[in-house]
Amino acid sequence: MVTTFRKVRANGNLGVGTAREDVLASFGLGASTRRPEAKGVSGLLTEAFWELIQVPFRHADLIWGVVPLYFGWVVSELNSSKANYSIAIQTGFALLWSGAQWVWQSSLSNGGVKVAAGGWFPVNWGVTVVVVLLGALALWSGLRRQYPRGMRFLGQSRFAGYFMIAVFPIQAGHLAWSWPRAAAIVVFALPIWMLVNLVLWPLRRK
Repeated sequence: MVTTFRKVRANGNLGVGTAREDVLASFGLGASTRRPEAKGVSGLLTEAFWELIQVPFRHADLIWGVVPLYFGWVVSELNSSKANYSIAIQTGFALLWSGAQWVWQSSLSNGGVKVAAGGWFPVNWGVTVVVVLLGALALWSGLRRQYPRGMRFLGQSRFAGYFMIAVFPIQAGHLAWSWPRAAAIVVFALPIWMLVNLVLWPLRRK
């Protein structure tokens, strides 16, 4: 009887442990991705952000897709902070280029877009569709020199380049969406924006 109790208890603990690992895995914190207990939230987010920046430069098929985004972002940031049609055109090209690259990369990857635990699959294609639609609208607005009602922000979206670069390896199918990666993109947006403005402010058009 004691032996039976011990087996049941062991099986119960195993079930709890397995459930716990499943929950952690859904947040990108499974045993394969975690380091010892010493890593805190800031360390996890920093590692996730650095991975997003590095991965495109480890794959030749991503380099030629992401480098134009860096160049376009810098050019956009050199423009005036006021809404103008040049920024709208540049933003449109950047968004359409990103969307086209993501669709192409996803079509080449075996098995399609990678999906993290928790069902992120619709996010990849949802983001791609939104980006392509906004890109087409921004480009059309810039060429027509007229914004649709309520869409004037398309002429001030210089920082869109940051988000396109940050999500590039995920949307291209080389990484999966996870909560740490999504949080890292948001958390590092403000520091990167401040750094870019500090560095490029002397060169920016007034």
